[in-house]
Amino acid sequence: MMTEPSVLPLAAQYLAQDTPFVVVTVIRAASPTSAYVGAQALVDGAGTLHGWVGGGCAQGVVITAALQVLQSGEARLIRISNDGSLSPADVEQHAMPCASNGSLELFLQSMATAPLLVVLGTTPAAQECRVLGQRMGLRVAGDGLDLATLNTLQPRYVLVATQGDGDEAALDAALRSSAVSVLMIASARKANQLRQAMQVRGIPAARIAALHAPAGPDIHAHTPVEIALAAIAAVVTLRRAGAPVSAFDVQPLPALPANLYINPVCGKVIDQATAKHVIELGGMTHYFCCDGCKVKFDLAPDKYLAIARTTSTGVTA
Repeated sequence: MMTEPSVLPLAAQYLAQDTPFVVVTVIRAASPTSAYVGAQALVDGAGTLHGWVGGGCAQGVVITAALQVLQSGEARLIRISNDGSLSPADVEQHAMPCASNGSLELFLQSMATAPLLVVLGTTPAAQECRVLGQRMGLRVAGDGLDLATLNTLQPRYVLVATQGDGDEAALDAALRSSAVSVLMIASARKANQLRQAMQVRGIPAARIAALHAPAGPDIHAHTPVEIALAAIAAVVTLRRAGAPVSAFDVQPLPALPANLYINPVCGKVIDQATAKHVIELGGMTHYFCCDGCKVKFDLAPDKYLAIARTTSTGVTA
C-alpha cells in the first residue's frame, strides 16, 4: 500500500492511460535520513519523481535507476550508502552523495505495460507469430487489421508476415507508422526488392535502412512455426537489447513520375501504359494490374480511395 496519498490517484491515472512508470519503495532506512520504511514514490518516463523516498541526495540516484528499470522491465534492489558494508549480490550498490551519510535500501518495480507487437498478414506464419509473441509476454494485435488504422494503435514493433499477399502495401504502412522497429519475413532477395519499392514510394532512406528483413537469424526454417520462431526471436532481441524508443519523422510522399501509379489494392507500383484496368473515380484515374485488384476495389471503393489519396498523386480525371 502506498504511503503517500498524492501518489495513489496518479498511479491509477497512469495505469488507466497505459503510461509506463516505476514504483519505488523504501525497504530500509538508517539515520540520518528523511526517508522512512514504507515511503513510496513514482518515477515516470520523463524522469519526474512523484512522492517521497528521501531528500535531494538520494533522488538523483533513484531517478537514474528507475529509468533503467523502465527500459529493461526488470525489478531491482538498490542500496545508497557510504557505510562500507558489502551488499548482497542481488543488491545494486550506490554511493550516498550527501555528507549526512545516511543509508537507504529501495525496491524498484516497473509498471510498464508489455510492448505492443502488430503482426500484419493472414499467413500460417503470421498466426504462429501471434501465438509465440503472446508466449513471450508481448501484447499482440493485427488479426484482421485495416492498414489505415495501424498507427492509431501506436505499436512498439510491427512484423510484416504477408509473404506475397499485399507485401508492399503492408510494409509501406508499417514503415510510416510510429513503430520503433519494423521487421519483415522475407528472403534477402525479396527484401532488397521491397526496399527499392519503398524508396520509390518516398519512404525516408533512414527508415528503410532500419528495416529488419529478413527478420531473425537464419535457422534454416521451413515450416510456419519455425519461420515464426526466428522472427519472434528477432523481436525479443530488439526488446532486450534496448533499441532506441524514438519515433521517426515521416517525410512527405513525393510525386511519382508521370507514368507510374501505386495500385491501392495490392500496393504495387505499375506503369499506367500496361495497366489491365483503368477507371475514373473520386476525381482521380486509377490503374489496376489484374482482375482481382479491380474486383476488390469495386467491392470497397471508399476504403481504396482513401489509400490512393495517401500513397499516390494519381492523375486528375
